[in-house]
Amino acid sequence: MKIVRGVPAREVLDLDYPRVAEALVRFVREELENRGYEKAVVAVSGGVDSAVTLALAAQALGAQNVHALSLPHRDSSAASREHAHLVAERFGVALETVDITPMVEGYAEQTPGLTPRRKGNVMARARMIVSFDKSEQYRALPLGTGNKTERLFGYFTWHADDSPPVNPLGDLYKTQVWALAEHLGVPDAIVHKAPTADLEPGQTDEADLGVRYRRADVILEHYLKGYPDEYIVGLGYTPEEVALVKRRVNRTHYKRHLPAVALVSSTAIGEFYLRPLDFRLED
Repeated sequence: MKIVRGVPAREVLDLDYPRVAEALVRFVREELENRGYEKAVVAVSGGVDSAVTLALAAQALGAQNVHALSLPHRDSSAASREHAHLVAERFGVALETVDITPMVEGYAEQTPGLTPRRKGNVMARARMIVSFDKSEQYRALPLGTGNKTERLFGYFTWHADDSPPVNPLGDLYKTQVWALAEHLGVPDAIVHKAPTADLEPGQTDEADLGVRYRRADVILEHYLKGYPDEYIVGLGYTPEEVALVKRRVNRTHYKRHLPAVALVSSTAIGEFYLRPLDFRLED
């Protein structure tokens, strides 16, 4: 397979961001309408993914119909809290703060040997408990904020970050989320800081993953399209990077699927009974 020189490999990820933004705004509006909702809940972490999701929701539904939640733990960084307020103010959305420390620490006190990573996962799931409870309170649907890179790597807390039923960013690589954020006017302080789940002090995503997002995204795009390792290495990536990306994708398929159900009938949900999402019964 011939390698075309002179064109940066990262350009395979370039998109028409005004059109992408328009499509995602329409997606949010239509998906909520199809489910009978007019309002949305967005858990705002201070990171770029939740900031972009908040911006899209505000455009789709009107800022007055979006409930932004800041859900800090006592170990959360000051920057995360500040940036949550900053992005809510930028897009004119009211921000409600719920401190999850008592929830998390109440469990931690009863769980000797709880590691920092396990505690981080408890924090992520506590945030989702609050998000869905606020959904019930406000009759507002939670929106997911996970990007394509994290989903492919399985780099999210299972049954937490992936729980919301509508996710506008799920088919955008992290690199593309950054570019969309700039188009939407997300504050530079949020766009340009090091990505972190902020589940442990000093933690960064790229240190956890072992590869930079901008390099991983190009490798992922070529791998998913079936290009051989030799071709991807020829674009300027190391064999170790390619192997790491492939390993992370291949070992986390289970996190991207609904539970495996034993089939004992001819009407198994998701196998034989495949009702389309957009099918609606007339009243």
